[in-house]
Amino acid sequence: MNTIDVTLSPAAAKRIQAIGATEGRPVMLRVAVEGGGCSGFQYQFDLVDEAQPDDLKVERDGAAALVDVISLALLKGSEIDFVDELAGAEFRIRNPNAKSSCGCGVSFSI
Repeated sequence: MNTIDVTLSPAAAKRIQAIGATEGRPVMLRVAVEGGGCSGFQYQFDLVDEAQPDDLKVERDGAAALVDVISLALLKGSEIDFVDELAGAEFRIRNPNAKSSCGCGVSFSI
């Protein structure tokens, strides 16, 4: 697995570890970009037990996120974050490549 230009925030790392503790096993957050959504692309988040051979691993404070090589081009320079606000708690991507995004925060365009 390679070093990539995507980072994991302290809040996201803490949340991934908390989910793993609740599940009773280590988990990793898989982040992917898929076509679709109201702005052209959308983020997909999944919790997984193991990496695929072509996944790139982002680590911080003992937590890990995985990004597939196809999604990497659209995520270059991004930060994977976790926010807990009045409207809800969720993983978010702070993506400098996104030219616009929709109100839901999951869909974006380049």
